[in-house]
Amino acid sequence: MSASVSISVLGTTALLFEGPGAMTLDVQRRIWSLANEVQGWPEVREAVPGMNNLMLTFATQPRHLDGLRERVLDAWEATKPLGLKGRVVELDVVYGGPGGPHMGDVVAHTGYSVDEIVELHSAPLYCVYALGSHPGYCYLGGMDPRIATPRRKVPVVSIPGGAVSIGGSQTGVSASDGPSGWNTIGTTDMCFFDPCADPPALLQPGDSIRFRIAKVIR
Repeated sequence: MSASVSISVLGTTALLFEGPGAMTLDVQRRIWSLANEVQGWPEVREAVPGMNNLMLTFATQPRHLDGLRERVLDAWEATKPLGLKGRVVELDVVYGGPGGPHMGDVVAHTGYSVDEIVELHSAPLYCVYALGSHPGYCYLGGMDPRIATPRRKVPVVSIPGGAVSIGGSQTGVSASDGPSGWNTIGTTDMCFFDPCADPPALLQPGDSIRFRIAKVIR
């Protein structure tokens, strides 16, 4: 098996495929392609893309795990990046102030001013790599590494839905109220999950987010 990828067992009815190297859009597009391929296998109940990984679940415990691993690896080697033509959703963000209580921590860690952080954060077009954590939450790729900030040593008990945060080399927007270990730098009023909608999640892998500066509170 290739040393650049990892395939591990999760319990008795799931496998986790982890892609090679750092998280890049090219690798993530291959993850999407692999998910499409293996979803059609009769023993696979669900193929769930994550950040640089793919979880496969099965209705029953699979037999011949070694053979199954080899099939997944062969499918990976044969796959090509899948270019999904998703939507671009623009989000108006109020940076700093009560809705961005950890902006000061990002300033202290990076050495950039509030205005510089806002400019660097709002510049990219962020691709939705995967959904997870909680319903409607998007894992985004493309943040400028200059504003990467470690996750908080003590998580916040609850942040509101719409909180725009930085955690390590990633950024994201909370889809609902809940705990978080990320650094919240702003807020938006977009609704990312509606159980009555079809589909209930606003965004899907391959869609993109652009943050627009609505206001900066220093």
